[in-house]
Amino acid sequence: MQLSLNVPALFFPAISLIMLAYTNRFLALASLVRSLKSKYEQTDKNTGLHKQIQNLRYRLRLIKNMQAFGVLSFACCLFCMLFIYLGKEVTAEIFFGLSLFFFMVSLLISLLEIQLSTKALELELSSIEGIEDDSIVSKIKKKFEH
Repeated sequence: MQLSLNVPALFFPAISLIMLAYTNRFLALASLVRSLKSKYEQTDKNTGLHKQIQNLRYRLRLIKNMQAFGVLSFACCLFCMLFIYLGKEVTAEIFFGLSLFFFMVSLLISLLEIQLSTKALELELSSIEGIEDDSIVSKIKKKFEH
């Protein structure tokens, strides 16, 4: 395979955009953590809030790892370009492969984090469901539970 400087250069915007998305997710979670902490301290420390806080702690670790693998992907892409420039094709191909691998790991962790974020929303909705017992959804749920 002939790896030109254009191939890793085209990968740069994808990595940059995904890192921007990860940063936005982190900022949203940081804001949510702060509001939940305040809410937790003001209430009687109910288990619903405690579960949400545990979920957020795990999701923050996932986002940290997503960002770390994204940065590794970016760095490997830079090294790939450096070694293409230096004429070291085999080394450049190895770094490009590593860049793709780290990017894939980052995306897989992102998928896991998205799954957990929907679980967090389900926890939030489950705390509301107790209030609206007369809804059609709750009646259907009760019908299938028995």
